[in-house]
Amino acid sequence: MTRIVNADSFSQPVLVTGASGFVGKALVRSLKERGRRVTAVSRHPESTLGFASNRVQQYEECTQFMTPGSCIVHLAARVHVINDKAGNPLAAFRAANVDVTLELARRAADAGVKRFILLSTVKVNGEQTLPGHPFGADDPCAPVDAYAMSKWEAEQGLRQIAAETGLEIVIIRPPLVYGPGVRANFAALLNAVARGWPLPFGAVDNRRSLIGLHNLLDVIDVSIEHPAAANQTFLVSDADDLSMPELIRRIARAVGRKPRLIPVPPLLLKTGAVFLGQQEKLRRLCGNLQLDISKTRELLGWKPPFSVDECLYKMVAASPR
Repeated sequence: MTRIVNADSFSQPVLVTGASGFVGKALVRSLKERGRRVTAVSRHPESTLGFASNRVQQYEECTQFMTPGSCIVHLAARVHVINDKAGNPLAAFRAANVDVTLELARRAADAGVKRFILLSTVKVNGEQTLPGHPFGADDPCAPVDAYAMSKWEAEQGLRQIAAETGLEIVIIRPPLVYGPGVRANFAALLNAVARGWPLPFGAVDNRRSLIGLHNLLDVIDVSIEHPAAANQTFLVSDADDLSMPELIRRIARAVGRKPRLIPVPPLLLKTGAVFLGQQEKLRRLCGNLQLDISKTRELLGWKPPFSVDECLYKMVAASPR
């Protein structure tokens, strides 16, 4: 589904940072398809992007691309790092995710930019929820790791800048994003299911909110121009919370495989994860993390345009065989 933007939107340029990333590449293409004027910026542009991307050494250099009345979608960030080698991870995350973000926002305000959208993370709310008790957008925050803490500090700094300058800010906190080009745990899961490997999650009874890449692109597009988005924080998801076994069944259907689920007792799974040093990975796969997106629905009139199955099929269709 492609939304055609209002005629007024053609006069509102959009600057996308982190344009060579997983979300960034897809967002720039999507916005262009929807008729928006987009300037793509990245510190690591690739020759295979399929669109012109402006290379910068530091994101503070984006000032040259800012225009009055425009919108910035800030995707560039230091993301969660497995086995982080940084001597001081929190300082490294703060330098990339707080200092750069706030300096960019200050320069945007000085340049007359109208709106600044930050792609944050639901990890700002916390790491897990109790069954049936999802996070709400305006709940108290409880970031745990350095990445989440840096995003929370960036959010607070942006709110202060907005109060001082009138720059409109929009904060979007997604859960795990999956789609064409996904990496890390989800890519490993997709590969395992596609190869027909037996997976020990048959007895897991959890619920997790996810968001397909194409649904995330749509809510970002809405947030660029919707008047009710100004100075708000939104949680987003596919609105279809899945257990781990159900997710595997959906992936299997998308790749044309029969799921091979072994009902290993959860306590045994946890014991094995501790023995292998994989407790964090198991929590991300099998813990509860649900989001209440009612605020997003009510203020923006938004609902996910694609189902989980449609998003999975899009991902599989774009994956190398």
